[in-house]
Amino acid sequence: MSPDDPLASPGGLETLGARLRALDRRGYKAYKVLTGAAYDAAGFGITVARVQGDPFADPSRLEARAGASVASLPEEAVAAPDARRATADYLHRRLAAALSAGSRRVGSGGGGLLTTPPPVQQVLTRSAVRVDERGAVELRFRAGLPARGRRILGEAAASLLCGAVPAALSHVLPLDPDGIAALLDHVRTVEDAVALRQALEPAGLVAFVGDGAVLPRRSGVDEAPLDPARAVPFRSPASLRVEIETPHSGRLGGMGIRRGVTLIVGGGYHGKSTLLRAIERGVYDHLPGDGRERVVSVPGAAKIRAEDRRSIAGTDISNFITGLPSRADTTSFHTADASGSTSQAAAIAEALEAGATCLLVDEDTSATNFMIRDARMRRLIEAADEPITPFNDRARQLVEREGVSSVLVLGGSGEYFDVADTVIALRAYLAEDVTSKAARIAAEDPHPGPDPPPWSPIRSHEAALANRSWIADERIRVPSPRRVLFGRRELDLGAVEQIVDRAQTRAIGLALMRLARDPTAARGLLVDAIGRLMEELETRGLDALQAHPTGDLAAFRPLDLAAALHRIRPRQSSADAPAKE
Repeated sequence: MSPDDPLASPGGLETLGARLRALDRRGYKAYKVLTGAAYDAAGFGITVARVQGDPFADPSRLEARAGASVASLPEEAVAAPDARRATADYLHRRLAAALSAGSRRVGSGGGGLLTTPPPVQQVLTRSAVRVDERGAVELRFRAGLPARGRRILGEAAASLLCGAVPAALSHVLPLDPDGIAALLDHVRTVEDAVALRQALEPAGLVAFVGDGAVLPRRSGVDEAPLDPARAVPFRSPASLRVEIETPHSGRLGGMGIRRGVTLIVGGGYHGKSTLLRAIERGVYDHLPGDGRERVVSVPGAAKIRAEDRRSIAGTDISNFITGLPSRADTTSFHTADASGSTSQAAAIAEALEAGATCLLVDEDTSATNFMIRDARMRRLIEAADEPITPFNDRARQLVEREGVSSVLVLGGSGEYFDVADTVIALRAYLAEDVTSKAARIAAEDPHPGPDPPPWSPIRSHEAALANRSWIADERIRVPSPRRVLFGRRELDLGAVEQIVDRAQTRAIGLALMRLARDPTAARGLLVDAIGRLMEELETRGLDALQAHPTGDLAAFRPLDLAAALHRIRPRQSSADAPAKE
């Protein structure tokens, strides 16, 4: 940049505006002089961190910083890590709303648009907003620099950076009294959920569903809560009710789901799967008013489902499938086109290897022959001719040998009554403890099967990245919330149901590339490589995943990272065809 360049020494808003107008009608690449430009507005120091090279490319990245004195956050909101996480989430929601309101499409491509990843019902750690111990705030967002064709629209650029951006930031901070009250409600809701989750393991529980919770969502594509006027609030059966102390709401009552094998039963459309989905999302904290903010589950809860046609590369599924007619080695099983049963067996083995402590299974998304083998079928097909050891033969062993619980939704079979510790029936969305009745039925009509083979510890993956290292040098794109493209090859995460945000998917994709570039990850155990990466992210934050930090990442669980890695098809796979966008 020469000393005579109009943007070499950007100053205040008026100076910046004049210099942007001076760029009018120049070629789009002239915007590059903005890189690193800094100016003050609305109490923030604003920096243009990266300038897009084309009006149709990813929008330019901006960063805005407000010191503690400008942000004026209450001490309670920054006093502890969970409080700062909740505060950052609250400010991200305000930022998203303010940017959306200030966006006006101008000219070509995404010109004039201001964006940050949209918030979800869950409270996530994001790279878009950071709050430090002193109460200083950093915001990251994107702005589409305006052009007509590939010629700069200088007046529109000045209006965007000098008008719309400061106006949006002024709606984020500082907070008025109502905003402070809403922020503290957000913080206290999160801290109560953290306290509930931390109390689960000492109390011998894997999940807690608070009385009064609104579990159903508006629709299958809208995670907002169903209108409370149409929903039946959750109420715990008296026999399963527990109370847990929280820092802000005192003792909260609700249903405690104990360690062991728990069945959720009932007729169709009575709320079984809705309850399981709430427990599935209970690994996250939720915003106030979500309806599920007092539904929590242990961090190691893993949703398991069948997934036809997925790739399996070296997973030990021998506890569930062995003695295949093909003589395939199921202690290190490989296929590019898994069946329902083999995919579900692999999902469980991979989750256990990654540290799962509770398996969540819905019969609607399971392989029937993997879940049960009833007495009549056992009589018809001899054990020597059946390579599958069904899950109902293993569920009890998982509890006793591995300390791993199961919560299962069942509506079509009573085969699990013999192994269940707790049975919860849903009738018109109301929960009832029917454990005694189920045990009585099992005693009156026993269905004993042969003793299952001994449980063998899951064999850990070694050098699991060796045949997936091709992703290391590819360009990553995330066209949808559970779809990653490495170059033109697709990673489908549709079955990893506990990923809730596109920003998580992008972070997982970058983490996979990071693992693929790590020579130590290719030599040791997969779980150790993931553990080291998660420790680094805990210390350095999500910025550790990128050379040039952005605001479009969100934190993820090691369980979901492991699940994603196992779904990368080896390059030599015959099913590894380039994806169509």
